[in-house]
Amino acid sequence: MPPTKACCAHDHDCETADCGVAYSLYKHVAVDQVRCLNEANVGSCRNVLRPWHTRLDAVETPLRSNEDDDEQEFLLHIPFDGSVKLKAISVIARGPLGTAPGRMRAYINRDDLDFGTAAQAAPVQEWELAVDGDARGVIEYPTQVAKFTGVHSLDLLLSGASGGMDYIEVHFIGLKGEFAERRRQAVETVYELRPVPGDGQKIPGIGDGAHWHA
Repeated sequence: MPPTKACCAHDHDCETADCGVAYSLYKHVAVDQVRCLNEANVGSCRNVLRPWHTRLDAVETPLRSNEDDDEQEFLLHIPFDGSVKLKAISVIARGPLGTAPGRMRAYINRDDLDFGTAAQAAPVQEWELAVDGDARGVIEYPTQVAKFTGVHSLDLLLSGASGGMDYIEVHFIGLKGEFAERRRQAVETVYELRPVPGDGQKIPGIGDGAHWHA
């Protein structure tokens, strides 16, 4: 299946349109479990998952891949604290010219991915990313929603520096969709409504020598 194209969905006043509510899935990310393979600064992957209204803010340590002449890529693992329906993704890269990633592949509900297994597995969906990194924050990449329902974890493989640089850099990743509380397993408790005849239990409120009898 060919990569999905971007959709220019935010060429309006996002405050008026209340885009922040739609892009609020960051609140349901299990941040302490977010990890990224091949990030230049360990832990920087957590800096890109934040509120929509901060998407254009400067980031002291953006998510950057290690420098490599052949492969510029990183694999970001995003677990949620419940089930989500993912409708779109925003990727903003405001680094040096030519360092924006050119392609994104998404996998869901996988805890075993590394670059080797990702290369062998078919992504749920992939996109061609904006060459300029969407520096103005007006582009979103829509998902095939039916394939992104019941998502407990999301893996994003971003690769290919758009301008031929030896690393890629991302400043913001936004997740648009709906959240459903994690279903808690019901615990069934059985109460004995009356004592079993002959079990020797005392009758409440009656003398010490009184017991149930058959």
